[in-house]
Amino acid sequence: MNYTAEDEKLIESDWGELLESCKKICKKPEDWTLIKRAFFLAKEAHQGVRRRSGEPYLLHPIAVARIVVDEIGLGVKSVVAALLHDVVEDTDYTVEDIEHIFGHKIATMVDGLTKMSGVFNADTSLQAEYFRKVLLTLSDDVRVILIKIADRLHNMRTLGSMPQNKQIKITSETIYLFAPLAYRLGLYAIKTELEDLCMKYRFPKEYEEITRQINETSAAREEYIRRFCAPIADALDRNGFKYEISGRVKSVYSIWTKMMRKQIPFSEIYDLFAIRIVFQPLEFPSEKTQCWQIYSSITDIYTPKPDRLRDWISIPKANGYEALHSTVMGPDGIWVEVQIRTQRMEEIAERGFAAHWKYKHATISHDEDEFDKWLKKIRAALDSPTENAVDFLDNFKLSLYTSEVAVFTPKGEARRLPCGATALDFAYDVHTKIGNTAIGAKINHKIQPLTTQLNTGDQVEIITSDSSKPKAEWLEFVLTSKAKQAIKSYLKREQEHNIQRGMKLLDEKLAELNLTPNGRVIRKLISAYDCSTKEELYTKIGAGIVTLDNLEKVVKSNAKSKLLKFWTLFIKDNDEETDDDADLQDTKEESAQPPAETPTFVIADCCKPIPGDSVVGFKDPITHQIIVHKASCDELNRLASQHGECIMKEEIQWSQCKKLSPLSTIEILGIDRMGLLLDLANVVTNDFSINMREVNIQSHDGIFEGTMSLYVRDAESLNALVERLRRIKGMETVKRVIN
Repeated sequence: MNYTAEDEKLIESDWGELLESCKKICKKPEDWTLIKRAFFLAKEAHQGVRRRSGEPYLLHPIAVARIVVDEIGLGVKSVVAALLHDVVEDTDYTVEDIEHIFGHKIATMVDGLTKMSGVFNADTSLQAEYFRKVLLTLSDDVRVILIKIADRLHNMRTLGSMPQNKQIKITSETIYLFAPLAYRLGLYAIKTELEDLCMKYRFPKEYEEITRQINETSAAREEYIRRFCAPIADALDRNGFKYEISGRVKSVYSIWTKMMRKQIPFSEIYDLFAIRIVFQPLEFPSEKTQCWQIYSSITDIYTPKPDRLRDWISIPKANGYEALHSTVMGPDGIWVEVQIRTQRMEEIAERGFAAHWKYKHATISHDEDEFDKWLKKIRAALDSPTENAVDFLDNFKLSLYTSEVAVFTPKGEARRLPCGATALDFAYDVHTKIGNTAIGAKINHKIQPLTTQLNTGDQVEIITSDSSKPKAEWLEFVLTSKAKQAIKSYLKREQEHNIQRGMKLLDEKLAELNLTPNGRVIRKLISAYDCSTKEELYTKIGAGIVTLDNLEKVVKSNAKSKLLKFWTLFIKDNDEETDDDADLQDTKEESAQPPAETPTFVIADCCKPIPGDSVVGFKDPITHQIIVHKASCDELNRLASQHGECIMKEEIQWSQCKKLSPLSTIEILGIDRMGLLLDLANVVTNDFSINMREVNIQSHDGIFEGTMSLYVRDAESLNALVERLRRIKGMETVKRVIN
């Protein structure tokens, strides 16, 4: 089926815009010929094919190519690969055909962009295998990853045409892997847009509300920025700097995450914007010196906050980011962040790896920088064998930490680790053998345990012993992929012995109880001992991590003990009208003998949703139970990014609560006074008729803090109670405890 005249008009328009964008990268006639040949081949290959939205499929590769050249800054070969990125996957063309027409390099890039197909191990996630193949191209050409990010960005921009379960899968992949990967490759603007788009589709009401409030406060904010910047501009003019100064509002996603993390309303977010100064440096003195001169001019006007100075010029971030950040006290007692950077630093910050590489090769020095070191670590991880693709993906995710600390060896060598890394992470970063034999550390010349978290500026020396060896519990307090991989590799060498020993121990214990280790028993034990496979269960038993002291109790316990007792859930039939929901609820609750196909719901321990919370169902591939997570749960994002096929297509909803209410805990803090407890009790019991299980409050030097455990009906009741408690005199903070 051919495209219509209207389709052809759309294609011609977008193709013309791409050609206009390519003017800055096409330096010779052969470049134009290559791009046009790729376009016409893609047009012929995708002829008549449409996207789910109904538009011609060819518009997608054209859009990806435009992102590649306009927003990332790659060259001709990358544009060609972007135009062809779906040809091998979706049409009869092969990689060999592409190589014959366009050459080996472009064919290799297209092959890296082609999704993995075929049969995988039944225990391995297809998505994880796909990610592994994509990331393996890092070993050959980083441009493939950049084009894949451009592909994901356009898919996110057009996600509205996809069904809800696909949206959950794609947004989870994006927030779990693609957004951190974009950040680590220096694509800050793309990373921000990916995060905002994820929120727009997963939490549309919250996204629209925050956007509305940002727009409503824009006039007052712009006036404040003008007042703040005026004296700085005068100072820079006097010193002869050529500069641009602007105020940038934080992204909707970053504002929302801060509201969620601190459980505060929009009105209490005070750092909504940052001031950015981008200047054209003089030939002398150095860029670094000129940044500090501007910093000095600003702090002559506004008082700085000493603990909020960030010097990423002396030690750039691993993604190449360079800038000087300072927070100063502006007019009206408001803290304002100021970012100072040169035009070169600005381009690297916005365009990422492509700009970084351009400037790197424009200089005389080709010494290995932080980005190169990170890339070398990733390539080493990709070359190392892993147990399965899911482990690989989790390990790779650990290398994308956005917050870092810089620590030093005893000889003064600086090493970067993710924020929260421990002395054991440092040991493995130095050498695997040192990590495997570590028993302690000297941090700033004081002996500390291996579990000690490191801070920027720490000097670390590892204490080793030949008798020491890695333990399974070490995996609980290391963060880096290198450390986790080394520990797992060591443990894997003992795994076969542990499996055999575990099977023997379990068989003996079950024999004592006159039970046979059949599938039903094993599934129950896997769930009870928090394992994902029977091999993991046997290994933990053999290694002594899981003891079988309570085996009889576990095996003979009621299988439904972990199911929902106080409320019920149901799968909403999308073909039903909303008015029929009440009838469906009553039918399910009144049924004494539920049908065999009635789904088994289990509340996720990681986020513990309560009635009224927005929830998503994840069908466990082993137990086949539907695990119910909060829609905002980080663990759900991880699971959906690896096992998207297990996300329930049907919408999971709460039915009415009938008997008992779930237990929730809130934290409170404020200024102590006479009658405070009485006011708290009156609000909880009299105003909201909520039963209290436990109240624990301590007062010290006029400040009180504590927790209240309450039986609430649903999330709406809890949110209303929290808002009312905040209005009590002296109350400073009230927030729900999220386990």
